[in-house]
Amino acid sequence: MSSTEPPSASPANVLPKVAAVKVADGERLRSVHLPGITLTVRSRPPARAGLPPALYVHGLGGSSQNWSALMPLLDGVVDNEAVDLPGFGDSPPPDDGDYSITGHARAVIRYLDASGRGPVHLFGNSLGGAVTTRVAAVRPDLVRTLTLVSPALPEIRVQRTAVPTGLLAVPGVAALFTRLTREWTAEQRVRGVTALCYGDPGRVSEEGFRNAVEEMERRLQLPYFWDAMARSARGIVNAYTLGGQHALWRQAERVLAPTLLVYGGRDQLVGYRMAQRAARAFRDSRLLTLPDAGHVAMMEYPETVATAFRELLADTGKPAADERTDGVVEDEPANQSTGG
Repeated sequence: MSSTEPPSASPANVLPKVAAVKVADGERLRSVHLPGITLTVRSRPPARAGLPPALYVHGLGGSSQNWSALMPLLDGVVDNEAVDLPGFGDSPPPDDGDYSITGHARAVIRYLDASGRGPVHLFGNSLGGAVTTRVAAVRPDLVRTLTLVSPALPEIRVQRTAVPTGLLAVPGVAALFTRLTREWTAEQRVRGVTALCYGDPGRVSEEGFRNAVEEMERRLQLPYFWDAMARSARGIVNAYTLGGQHALWRQAERVLAPTLLVYGGRDQLVGYRMAQRAARAFRDSRLLTLPDAGHVAMMEYPETVATAFRELLADTGKPAADERTDGVVEDEPANQSTGG
């Protein structure tokens, strides 16, 4: 794995001294230096040697911490690692300032190539779902299975509740929002994010809320936080407009890996109605629908998602079965639609 010192020419590329990132029991963090990027990787010791590797990719505004509830539930079946995408979590911005879906996918691919861990069981949420879809489409050799939790795939009719997030992509809006919310406390911001991302904010424990507030306070000290958010949001919007072989739905059709799709009925950012389209687009897919979940089912219902993934591993290669039911994972027939 190559090692380079992060550049010091631009202040945006230097991680300032801020509070330490939260590390749960059994986790460890390390920095991986690669050409053009430095990535922070969160890992857990595997239950035993020889387990297949897994890599988790978070969504917009998230970090590798978003997988801390799910990873320990899979310690016995995979060797867990979660990455902070460039500019998020504890990873500094990329040298080239590329926050596009392709740029983030390239970072994931660089890490997998350099680490030699592929093929992996690849997980993605929201933005991370779009990123990992692209990775699985262009580098099938790196992916054993694909698990997508509320993936940010193009929608013709975007939910009204998702519009403010999409507006971050408009030049100047992030700066305006920063000025307008200057007086907001970290606690107020976390309550807003929780209300947007959880189907039931009451499922967040007091400790989990305190940790989220501490993380928000840390992020707000980073000079590039809003820039990373705005550019990544712009990357999602731009990806939605791409046509031809680079279109995300077209790439979804190219994914060969067995795919688990997880959608929440109370998701305010990704339409629940997109679940059936996704199930048709991914050729070897199964669908888990959680009517009470929001945008981050792996944080709200980690046990259910873990069970579904274990069933995916156990049943991979079995023929398609019956109609799906809410909260139950069943096989999805082979793709019968162009997916647009």
